Amino acid sequence: MQVMNLIEICYEDADVLVCVKPPRVLSTDEPGGLPSLLRQTLGKPEADIRTIHRLDRGVGGLMVLARNPHAASELSRQVREGAFEKQYWAVLHGTPEQKEDTLCDLLGRDKARKMTFVADAPAKGVQEASLSYQVLAQKEDASLVQIQLHTGRTHQIRVQFASRGYPLVGDHKYGARDEAVAPMLFSCALTFPLGGKTMHFEHLPEWGNCIIIKQEP
Repeated sequence: MQVMNLIEICYEDADVLVCVKPPRVLSTDEPGGLPSLLRQTLGKPEADIRTIHRLDRGVGGLMVLARNPHAASELSRQVREGAFEKQYWAVLHGTPEQKEDTLCDLLGRDKARKMTFVADAPAKGVQEASLSYQVLAQKEDASLVQIQLHTGRTHQIRVQFASRGYPLVGDHKYGARDEAVAPMLFSCALTFPLGGKTMHFEHLPEWGNCIIIKQEP
């Protein structure tokens, strides 16, 4: 694994670049955004680096970016068709009753407040959202869960758990009351096809080895 001055790069070739986005960095191509920081990291200010999927600003973890228009088109198609598999780790306040489950909701977006909400019925702008999770470990008032996304809605993980009474630690936007500076949510695994091969990457968050929680028997 290659560690640069600014952004950790896990893999790169002529078509793609896989890196670890730090929390509080925008995924989009603007000053201070991930593509801009990657150009600085590579020492190539004119490099063609294109965002093809996003992580929320406060969320860190693995992302893949395209290095040319053809790769951007192909990777964007794969994202639309669900060919990307994404796994996350999150720390929740509380522990879900079911240690493994699939959550399905209808999600809407309040653009004025920049928040996502669970809708009661289908409506304009409301989209289906689903994820599967497994509780990996727990203590009295918190749990570590591994999440497999089946859809990619804005703030999906954060809202689906918060709406059930389990807000993410550090997610003050959706009900957490703690002193963490950002949601404890991390994109820890990515799998996608590339050039006839299946590419798979894993990376645990810095806090992954620091959480003192009781392992499930």
